[in-house]
Amino acid sequence: MRIRFAFSVFAAAIVALLGAVAPVQAHHSFSAVYDGNKPVTLRGVVSKMGWQNPHAHIYVDVKNPTTGQMITWEIESAGASNLLRAGLRREDFIGAEVIVKGFLAKDGTPAMNASSFTLVAAKKEYTSDEAAPAER
Repeated sequence: MRIRFAFSVFAAAIVALLGAVAPVQAHHSFSAVYDGNKPVTLRGVVSKMGWQNPHAHIYVDVKNPTTGQMITWEIESAGASNLLRAGLRREDFIGAEVIVKGFLAKDGTPAMNASSFTLVAAKKEYTSDEAAPAER
């Protein structure tokens, strides 16, 4: 009986530890992923929205001006709680045309960190207060 209790306590401790590590693992420094020397502005339509904390992920379909091919960009934004405080809801994004300003991912993928974005039709603008270099 004592062994079963000790095992239960041990298992609970492991689960608690893993639960505490997951959010920390998901959060990262700006400079680890994005290049503050490579600002970019995109205009496209939101196809998908990852509404979570600490960062929301906005997927924007952007037409390549050279090839005409659609490219889906993954845009990391402030978290859902910050967006809600700014008066934005998940429903505001899907299908909306957006203009996003931010910085390119270092790994060359179509990804960026949003320092600001505008929902064009709704005329709603959001500027991130999270740590990122000021645009030049």
